[in-house]
Amino acid sequence: MSPRPRKVSDDDVFAATYRTMVRLGPGELTLAEIAAEAGVTAGALVQRFGSKRELLLALSAGAASSAGDLIRGLRATARSPLAAVRAYVDCMAQLAASPAALARNLAYLQIDLADPDFRKHLLVQSRATRRGLEELLDEARAKGEIVRSTDVVRLARSVETILSGTMLTWAVYRDGSAKQWMRDDLEAVLAPYLARRRSGSGKSA
Repeated sequence: MSPRPRKVSDDDVFAATYRTMVRLGPGELTLAEIAAEAGVTAGALVQRFGSKRELLLALSAGAASSAGDLIRGLRATARSPLAAVRAYVDCMAQLAASPAALARNLAYLQIDLADPDFRKHLLVQSRATRRGLEELLDEARAKGEIVRSTDVVRLARSVETILSGTMLTWAVYRDGSAKQWMRDDLEAVLAPYLARRRSGSGKSA
């Protein structure tokens, strides 16, 4: 008797959906592509989620509910709060691993901004990320990494803003990697607030 096939969980489907979205833009993304990646049939996905849109909304809702986990995870392994901020920048840079990758991610962002149901989840995710950055910077202030007078709420907003802008600017010039551009611009934003100037280039370790 052959063994029963392993049940594919919703989390398995979401992971497969994300992997497929990394390869394909919104116009190319189909339930058949996602199903092939997940090891199920497209009909099984329809039965479970109803449609591609509902599957993507479920994926978006999950990302929103776990948005703070990324920054907490980075802080758990980083040697300092500012090191965690720099690690977050490196994670964000993966969205622009190449000009084509960034174009795909911007296409999905366009949907998030234009569709109210998707934007609702995007807003939750963005607010959680902003709070996570504020907490890291507040801890950095308490530990003496940045000056005591720093307005961490304003600085977190500046960090968030510069990273998004840098990705777009890099996409125009394409000089070096987006990751290095984002690291450099982060350091430019942090420089006036650093309590102790570091030796060397000032780039993250």
